[in-house]
Amino acid sequence: MHNPLLDDAALPDFAAIRPEHVLPAVQARLDALEAGITAIVAPDTPRDFTHVLLAEERLQQALARTWAPVAHLHAVADTAELRAAYAEAEQRMTKVQARLGQHRGLHEAVRAVRERADFAQLDAAERALVEHTLRDFRLSGVALEEPARTRFRTIAQELSQLGTGFEEAVLDAGEAWHEHVTDERDLDGLTPSARDILAGYAREAGLDGFLITLRQPAVQAVLTHADNRALRERVYWAWNTRASDQGPQAGEYDNSARIAQILALRHEAAQLLGFANAAELSLADKMAPDVAAVRAFLDDLVQRARPRGREEREALRAYATAELALPNLESWDVAWAAEKLRAARHALDEEQLKPYFPLPQVLDGLFAILARVFGISLRESGGASVWHPDVRYAQVFDADGRLRAGIYLDLYARRGKRGGAWMDVCRSRFRDAPDTQPPVAFLTCNFAPPGRDAPALLTHDDVQTLFHEMGHVLHHLLTEVDLPGVGGIDGVEWDAVELPSQFMENFAWQREALDLIARHCQTHQPLPAELYQRMLDARHFHAGLHLLRQLEFALYDLRLHAEYDVARGPRTLELLAEVRRSVAVLTPPAWQRFPQAFTHIFAGGYAAGYYGYLWAEVLAADAFARFAEEGVFNAATGAAFRREILAVGASRPAQASFRAFRGRDPDPLPLLRSYGLAT
Repeated sequence: MHNPLLDDAALPDFAAIRPEHVLPAVQARLDALEAGITAIVAPDTPRDFTHVLLAEERLQQALARTWAPVAHLHAVADTAELRAAYAEAEQRMTKVQARLGQHRGLHEAVRAVRERADFAQLDAAERALVEHTLRDFRLSGVALEEPARTRFRTIAQELSQLGTGFEEAVLDAGEAWHEHVTDERDLDGLTPSARDILAGYAREAGLDGFLITLRQPAVQAVLTHADNRALRERVYWAWNTRASDQGPQAGEYDNSARIAQILALRHEAAQLLGFANAAELSLADKMAPDVAAVRAFLDDLVQRARPRGREEREALRAYATAELALPNLESWDVAWAAEKLRAARHALDEEQLKPYFPLPQVLDGLFAILARVFGISLRESGGASVWHPDVRYAQVFDADGRLRAGIYLDLYARRGKRGGAWMDVCRSRFRDAPDTQPPVAFLTCNFAPPGRDAPALLTHDDVQTLFHEMGHVLHHLLTEVDLPGVGGIDGVEWDAVELPSQFMENFAWQREALDLIARHCQTHQPLPAELYQRMLDARHFHAGLHLLRQLEFALYDLRLHAEYDVARGPRTLELLAEVRRSVAVLTPPAWQRFPQAFTHIFAGGYAAGYYGYLWAEVLAADAFARFAEEGVFNAATGAAFRREILAVGASRPAQASFRAFRGRDPDPLPLLRSYGLAT
């Protein structure tokens, strides 16, 4: 049987991949990986960079070419058969990689490269790969003795299973709930575009009327616009109790036990390595020096944001009482009331803006911005094999016309697709003389799909999301580093990896950029000046509440891992309540179960690292301040950002890259200004 997952083509043949291909392909790659490592550590193999580090990169890249499309399909085209194959393949991979992480022969070979007299003659990326690899060996338990050595590997295996189970439970819980609406009066307040979305979901399910689901466009539409308070409450209840012991599927997909197991295992693994807790272990490869520094950073922002948040809360409550007949503002009322207040205060609502952001125009404008700032052009190509008819593929060319990279865009919400927005790696840039594998990225969002006779219309928040993920994509695609282990986003400190993404969000607020991305879907007229001014006036609307929400997430994550106590267990809900008392100014109901769907920290890479969004936002705001000073489309500034930030990957520390671009250490003032907390 031909197995498309074993092809080493430039792009995967997604249309040909079947669940039955997964296990044979992954096992074949793992067998080749282990055989290759055996050859690397053989006594007669030279202990130099080419025969050790480059040889291992070659083996790992072969595995990645098989695994990347499998992991991606698991996230965007989930089926029971694929899920089963993925779970088994992931366990086999975890077992092999955990064993290699403790391979003392390989560790000694890498250390021998580090100790060579000519080590200093390697280039920056090669030296960084050696140093990163030695660090990763330490953090994988290479120095552990039995039984700790085996126990550490077992923990890695169990955490892999639990993380996958956690994510799948959230997806399943979201898919399990829906509400069929046949009386359109129940949807009073919803915009025409929102009703079209719900009607489309109903048609997809073979129903008449409207279908409310827990896909993000539906949840956002109901909570922001539905005048039916009981409907808002039901949707809020279902959304905020997913995969928990509460709500409409109480106990059916409950992640509570997984959370307890994950936290206990992370704590145990950290202590096996000599760290006090999982937070200390998490920070071992990040910019922040220690837990105390992160806590001080977050606490300082809380003190700055909380007074503003209280003011915003009281103003919202007063408005709800006086104008909306809501003396008791509940959690399911907040987004609805806030949208009413924003419209009243700034004469601005989402429905006014959406016609100016048809997705085809936004993409064309985004591509034009990338050409002006970074000197690249993106051209759609119809030749790539894709996993869904909505998926588009674009080739990326440099200014000299040279093909540089590729990008898949999968932008609409649908059944079987994980919620949220993210970028991931399909292929990494890898120069293995004489060939260079160009980088390819996945850009995934969950926007509302187009109507039957209209293009998909984005909110301005959607536009910022698209720009955010494109920032990650650029970091991957524009790397000049030829070694995947330290190229693009790989190896970059996790609290700095959000710098390019948050940096790109700033363009969505600039008049020069909006002239390219914002055109009315019917009249093709640009965004009117007075509407743009209203956008700017409303930019800091509820900025305090937004920042406090992010701080709540970050502090909860940090403390959950830093303060774990074996005797007491995880204190999942108790600690959340404690954090909220010190941070939040709006408190959700006691039955809310936010942690049970917090995939970022329980199924993603942000454990004890969620603070990184805010940490990197300091860098991003300050980096964009240079563009504000020198010109939004200043090609020389764009070239400097590309050269000093995007191109270098992890070949040097992120702090050094920032200094090279900005000429100094980060200044927090631009971040505070972006939230309206400083002038």
